[in-house]
Amino acid sequence: MTAVIEVEHLRKTYGTTVAVADASFQVREGEIFGLLGPNGAGKTTTIECLQNLRQPDAGHLRVLGLDPQTEAVTLRRRIGCQLQESALPDRIRVWEALDLFASIVPDSPDWQILMEQWGLTDKRRASFSSLSGGQRQRLFVALALVNNPEVVFLDEMTTGLDPAGRRVAWELVRAIRERGTTVLLVTHFMDEAEQLCDRVAVVDNGKIIALDSPRGLIATHTSDIRVIFSTDVADLSWLEDIPQVHRVDRHGPRIEVEGSGPVLALVAATLVEHGITPTDLRTEQPTLEDVFLRLTGHGVHD
Repeated sequence: MTAVIEVEHLRKTYGTTVAVADASFQVREGEIFGLLGPNGAGKTTTIECLQNLRQPDAGHLRVLGLDPQTEAVTLRRRIGCQLQESALPDRIRVWEALDLFASIVPDSPDWQILMEQWGLTDKRRASFSSLSGGQRQRLFVALALVNNPEVVFLDEMTTGLDPAGRRVAWELVRAIRERGTTVLLVTHFMDEAEQLCDRVAVVDNGKIIALDSPRGLIATHTSDIRVIFSTDVADLSWLEDIPQVHRVDRHGPRIEVEGSGPVLALVAATLVEHGITPTDLRTEQPTLEDVFLRLTGHGVHD
């Protein structure tokens, strides 16, 4: 599949601070590619270099075959972006912003459709300063799509959205991809990356420490399944005798058993043998958060 974004050995520093150490990756045409990591990991700096908003210190960059540093004007006609730190004049109205952006783009799609898709119709006459954080985010994403881009950069696009708003945004990102647009998504939300991305680059301290599909990362870097149930029985030491059980933790009445293979069936059978039949017995599969913790030794919010 054709690579529409190519990054080779990107490095960017601010004085003595290394924002991006040595990043290399490719984004394939038509995929949703995620840069996943905590704030300060170098994700935003990377996409800013790809859009010629910052000058890299070293590295080879191409977007749609164009050099962002020398062909920026041509590139900007073909990409869209929603940046983490974006702003508009306080008094501009929602419809005015969309109309203004559309007016400078030849053959732009109907901005009123974008306004409706991103849940802004009721706010069409609202000033930018009166919008909530989530409403501002939705407006910036709509503006990023005004020129019908081939590649769109979305930087922490669901920050400030409530859970329902995040789900709506996820569906719209999928719709963007379905029409053939390549999406580079920057996020620190593990569930967002796991739900949306075809492939994910895990970023920490300016370095890409892993890259694969979410399922591939989970399969490679985690193996244990958690079996969870509740009981007031004090002594459960016999659970540790099950060969597939690796660890048993207790948090009050809540029991967490980590293991591999058919551990659920074996734990359930052993519980029944000991006269315990918990009604809340269930499993939790490993997630991207487990991968991140294993790779970095810290959480995304630490």
